[in-house]
Parts: sequence; structure tokens; C-alpha cells
Amino acid sequence: MSTRKLYVKSFGCQMNVYDSHRMADTLAPAGFTEIAQPAGADLIVLNTCNIREKAAEKIYSELGRLRVLKEEAQAKGRRVLIAVAGCVAQAEGEEIVRRAPAVDIVVGSQNYHQLPVLLSRAEQGEQIVDTEFPLDDRFATMPGARREATRARGISAFVTVQEGCDKFCTFCVVPYTRGVETSRPVEQIAREVERLADAGVREITLIGQNVNAYHGEGPDGREWPLGKLMYRLAEIAGIARLRYTTSHPLDLEPSLIDAHRDLPALMPYVHLPVQSGNDRILAAMNRRHTRAQYLAAIDRLRAARSDLAFTSDFIVGFPGETEAEFGDTVSLVEDVGFAAAYSFMYSPRPGTPAAEMTEQVPEDVKSERLQRLQAVINRELARYNAQFLGRTVEILLEKPGKLAGQLVGRTPYLQAVQVMAPAARIGEVVPATITEIGRYTLFGALATPETEPQQLAIAGA
Repeated sequence: MSTRKLYVKSFGCQMNVYDSHRMADTLAPAGFTEIAQPAGADLIVLNTCNIREKAAEKIYSELGRLRVLKEEAQAKGRRVLIAVAGCVAQAEGEEIVRRAPAVDIVVGSQNYHQLPVLLSRAEQGEQIVDTEFPLDDRFATMPGARREATRARGISAFVTVQEGCDKFCTFCVVPYTRGVETSRPVEQIAREVERLADAGVREITLIGQNVNAYHGEGPDGREWPLGKLMYRLAEIAGIARLRYTTSHPLDLEPSLIDAHRDLPALMPYVHLPVQSGNDRILAAMNRRHTRAQYLAAIDRLRAARSDLAFTSDFIVGFPGETEAEFGDTVSLVEDVGFAAAYSFMYSPRPGTPAAEMTEQVPEDVKSERLQRLQAVINRELARYNAQFLGRTVEILLEKPGKLAGQLVGRTPYLQAVQVMAPAARIGEVVPATITEIGRYTLFGALATPETEPQQLAIAGA
């Protein structure tokens, strides 16, 4: 079989990165090998995300550049196919091929496992749009379900366990582009994690649009929650660390809290988006929880493991947000003591209820509020990281650093740490003493064998 070249560009979240890897795995039996640049590729795939403002327009701009590349290749007698996958493909559908006729395949976020079949049709000259949600279990034929090997791409790997969301937050497009909540069977996930472990992966992050709503079929024929899945995966030899993202406060179930208490492999880190600290805005967002309920969820988790690090997402300038309501968000950041947080100005997403709301907040007000919130978040980040100075923590060494002889690893709390160590130690979990605190990175030195890692008493716990 002749070798063909594949270029995949991912936009957006970890799930898109995971999906891009699975696309490459799916196309490998057809003779495709990945390359790092679009020039020279026989197939170019844009795996898109529709969360940010003007996401579709950015994709059309990218397609304009790829059209030129395609025409140049055709002038030299070489055929190049272009595919658009993911959430923008799901949302735009036929509009993509209308506005960008150079596109050969538009495949929605649930159907990328069909790429080899779609590619065969495109090679016969057909222009294809496949964005229908599958009627059967969308995970039944996903790449990895029947494969005997899974390619590892480093020490850490993402594994999708759940897709879609039933929450319908008024600002969010996910329910419309990813569909309702669906979960993979437990043993299908376990087999993929076992293959990754055999390939040298030491850390697994379970991902889903609403990962703690996981309800996959267990080997006993019953639905298993995420916590019970964690217990199963913790048994797999070679996997030193387990993580998960992204969660919703409403789906914090007891077995997951127990897993944080019981499983050393489950890292003490929880990304729990709240979006706002004000109850009226939370109701307008259709978050279906209050500030007090969110704080109660934090308390339940901290009662199970006191050193848990929490991160979150915030939207400022949601329609109708007042200065006082924004102040409630600022005070929530201070009350919880987040280890980090992601914050964004509200931007209308076409087709979502919030886009039709009146009282849209002016752009300059949103920008000013975002700057103030980020200043508080950065202050909390600095306070959190300062607690580690002089302490010894376990880090998983992942990859070479920028300097010769330097490696980069991560603490259980997901902080990046740079240490001097030989490359042969990549993949090891080692104790390191933190010697310097950077803005976003910690610096450390490998501890002596007799030094024991210290569990932190996290401020705010």
C-alpha cells in the first residue's frame, strides 16, 4: 500500500485533540501518515470548535488559504482533499461547501469514524456532507473500540468516556453540536486504557463535555457512574495517575467523592466550572444550581480530600449583568481560593437563547470587568503556588524542557515543574523540591531518596 500524507489541525478543547488523534488512527490502515504542515499533504482535516466567538469565520479564513494550496498542488498534477470536521462542521453543514467549494468532505462531530468510507466516496468525485447524529450508540464503532493497538503520543493521554450535554446552558452550543449525553461502556474504556498503558502512557485524563455525568454500561450490565469507573481503571497496571475534565456541579455523585478519598491514582485536582457567582445570572444561564450549592459541592469534595486543587470557568458580561452581580463573581473566586481559572467575555453564539437576550453588556464594560477578574484570579494563582516553595512533591516527568538537560513534569495538582534530570527518567514519578515560583511554572530539584513528599494543607480548605 502506498503511503499518503495526512495533516490534521485541531481547534479548541481536549476532546478535539483526542478526536484528531482518533481520526489519524482511523486513517492509518488506509496508508496515511501524519505530517506537521499542510504543504505536501494528500488529505487536510480541520477539526473545528464552535465555542469561541467568530469560530466559523476563522475556519472560512483558514479554508481560503487551503484553497490556494490545493490549487497549486492541482497545477502540479497532485490531488489534495480537504475535510472539515467537528463542531463548526456540525453547526454549518451545507453552508461550508457553499461558501468554500474547495472542501470535499464535511463530517460532524459524531461521525468522524466514517472518514475512510467518506474519503473513498470523495476520491470518486463526490462532495459529501455527513452531519446527521447517529441513531445507534455513537461509540459502538468509534476508533479504538475494535482496534488491537492504540498509538500513544507521550506519557499522558486523553480518553473520551462521554460526549454531549443535556444541560442546555443558554450561552452554550454544545448540546446542538455534540448532541445528548452518551457514555462509552466501561470495558471498552478499560481496554483502551490497557493498550495505552502497554504503549508507555502513565497518566490518563478522562474527558467529556460533561464527564461526571458518565453513565456507561458496566460488565454487570448496569450503568456505572464516573467514580465506579475510576475504581476499575485504577486497577490497570502501569497507570500511575488518573484525571478527568470537564465537570458540572449538578452531577457530583457519591462514588466520585469516594474515589477522591480512596484512590491514590486519582489526582487531587478538580475542574468545576461555575461561570458566575450571582444567583440571578446563574438562573439566566440555566446553570440549574445556586452559588450556595456550588460552594456545598466544593465542601463535599474537600471533606473527602483536604488538599484538592480547584479550577473553574467564568463568563463576564453575560446579558443583563450588573456591576454588583459581577462583584459576586469576584467574591466567589476569593471565597473558594481557586488554584487557577479560565475567564472569558460573554460572546453571543448563534442559535443559543442568550444570543437573543436584551440588555447585552457593552464591549468596553465586558473588557474592563474581565481585566479586573483576571487580576483577582492571578492573585489567587500566585497565592496558591507560593504554598509550594520549599516543599517536596511528586512530579510525573513528561518531556524535555527548553534547556539542555531539563525535563518538564507535573505535580498532582497539575502545575508544570521544570527540573534538571536525564531524559531516561521521562515517565517516572519522582519527588522534587520546589525551589522557585514562576508566574505559571514552578522550578525544582530532584529530591534525595530519603526525602518524603509532603501532603499540602491547602489554604482555604
